[in-house]
Amino acid sequence: MNVSEDKRLEEKGVRPTVNRILVLRALSEYSHPVSLGDLEGRIGTLDKSSIFRVLNLFAEHHIVHSIEDGSGSLKYEICKGEHECTLSDMHVHFYCEGCHQTFCFEDSPIPAVQLPEGFEVSAINYMVKGLCPRCRGRES
Repeated sequence: MNVSEDKRLEEKGVRPTVNRILVLRALSEYSHPVSLGDLEGRIGTLDKSSIFRVLNLFAEHHIVHSIEDGSGSLKYEICKGEHECTLSDMHVHFYCEGCHQTFCFEDSPIPAVQLPEGFEVSAINYMVKGLCPRCRGRES
């Protein structure tokens, strides 16, 4: 096991087990949000229910956050916040309707939304849909 992965989990209050390390390592290999199915294909040695339990634990401890991209399955990505997912982790995402990949636009901040008094934001899901450059080129 990688010391930094162990340390990250321990800092978040999660005991580092082999399954948890495998899921965290697989997530860190992607540069974009991924589905449970993507992780199952990447890991290969864990079944879907084991990966799902780890992802739920990670979400509870602010190691990952999930987004809904309209594809019918949640996508997961690692939180960058040191102690919890912050609003800065909640950047704009783009879902390609051609290849079904979700892209992170971390340099595109989510527009501020003024909520009525008494409401408190815990997460923001800002999704833009269309075609990525590769899929757009196929249509030409």
